[in-house]
Amino acid sequence: MRGILASSIGVTCAAALALPLAPPAAASDVAAASDVATRTVGTAGVRAAFRLDARAGSRTDVRAEVPGSTQSLPLRPLTQDRATGTVLGLTPRTVRTFSLLGVVWDDPSAHLHGRVQVRTRAVSTGEWTDWRDVETHYTEHGADPDSPEAASGKTRGATAPLWVGESDGVEVRVLPEPDSGEPEDVDPVGTESDEGVSGGEDAGEGGAGEVSTLPAGMRLDLVDPGEAEAGESGEPGESGGSGGSGEGAGGAEPAEEPRTGVLTAAAKAASAANSASAANSALVPLGATQIPSLTAEETREELVALRGTELTEQQQAKKYIGPQPAITTRRGWGADESLRERSFVYTSSVRAAFVHHTASGNNYSCSQAPSLIRGFYRYHTKSLGWRDIGYNFLVDKCGRIYEGRAGGVAKPVKGAHTMGFNSRTTGIAVIGSYGSKNPSSKAVKAVARLTAWKLGLHGMNPKKKTSLTSGGGNLYAKGKKVKMKVISGHRDGFNTSCPGGKLYKKLGSVRSKAAGYQGR
Repeated sequence: MRGILASSIGVTCAAALALPLAPPAAASDVAAASDVATRTVGTAGVRAAFRLDARAGSRTDVRAEVPGSTQSLPLRPLTQDRATGTVLGLTPRTVRTFSLLGVVWDDPSAHLHGRVQVRTRAVSTGEWTDWRDVETHYTEHGADPDSPEAASGKTRGATAPLWVGESDGVEVRVLPEPDSGEPEDVDPVGTESDEGVSGGEDAGEGGAGEVSTLPAGMRLDLVDPGEAEAGESGEPGESGGSGGSGEGAGGAEPAEEPRTGVLTAAAKAASAANSASAANSALVPLGATQIPSLTAEETREELVALRGTELTEQQQAKKYIGPQPAITTRRGWGADESLRERSFVYTSSVRAAFVHHTASGNNYSCSQAPSLIRGFYRYHTKSLGWRDIGYNFLVDKCGRIYEGRAGGVAKPVKGAHTMGFNSRTTGIAVIGSYGSKNPSSKAVKAVARLTAWKLGLHGMNPKKKTSLTSGGGNLYAKGKKVKMKVISGHRDGFNTSCPGGKLYKKLGSVRSKAAGYQGR
């Protein structure tokens, strides 16, 4: 029965790709703030897509989405100290509205040996926050060394993204510090203002010959994740966008070229949206915003439909797999598919799951989670130069699960989450910072449910270990075979504090729960 459904959906997919594209709506320009030099990376064109009503089988046009943007502000010297070097930053200033920020630099292999602190002004109150620390160790979340993604020439070094909520003012300081060599758990909590450190607009004169220990080309990127569609909160819904993908470095066929440059950009964006949606077409109708949860029996039937010819005799006899959890699709959280590379990259299988935290702070509501994910996505693609968002899945504090990197949630999509171990693994990020704060029980349960299902698709036991080959990192040399727990923390594959000490301590519980969900 599921095979028939999958075939029907495939036919629908082909039909949807042949449909004509609606012309894009004009996006209104936003004036830049007069007192700040800003480079803006906006969305090229406006996406055009269709919504498929699965019950009626009808097609309706979907309204254009409001694009996000990135403001990039070069950091300048504030003060100089002969012992520690130059303090870079920005004095308080008004900027266009943003909700997420991070510090970016030119060389992705350069490490920031210092402390990054920011203050922001809330739009709602007009009040400035206290100083907050930004997690500086983030490069280890990237693609494997020597991989095409890492060698693209587009990647950059960066701090973790910090969610600050809707803001229109910012101040930042980057204080050099000696390299301790040991990563620390840093939660972005308020710190004392330490008056006098930032200096004024003309600070930094003199001190000729002093050498800064900070990476070259440092800038502050301010991310506006874009507006949410009406009713968006990660809840189930129906909307458009469909398409197809292939194995390996697969992707969708380009749409027929329209006659104008504007329409060409919209057509490419719509084609990308179609392909991202079609990658899940074996699970849900095209354009779905939510992949529904299934019972244990329904999931076992689906396993046969998805991987029947690949299952071993042992897997066919006893299907250890957790019930499929509900997952909000990329369409559901409002991904602008024009930001990512059009093709999908797959690995051979999924033998382990690495758990992360986003290190972006805990000051968010669950209704804001789609906005945070859009922010991470834009930060990863436009600021860091990655091909797509790095994580395969994300989980919010309310236990809702979101599709990450495009290519299909049931497929072995290769992510950029654990440098050296992105092959034959999946990366799951819990939204928040968990160095000193415990993750919610709902988030822990969601990670267990997700890993029970995802690992079960490939016959993996959450309580066992597996053998992985390092792609190169600061713990294991390239080519070294390593025994890893099937559910591991990021720090097990790389010398990092991720996923935070508090979340890492919950992984034993995650393994036990996941095995139980699989029926072991």
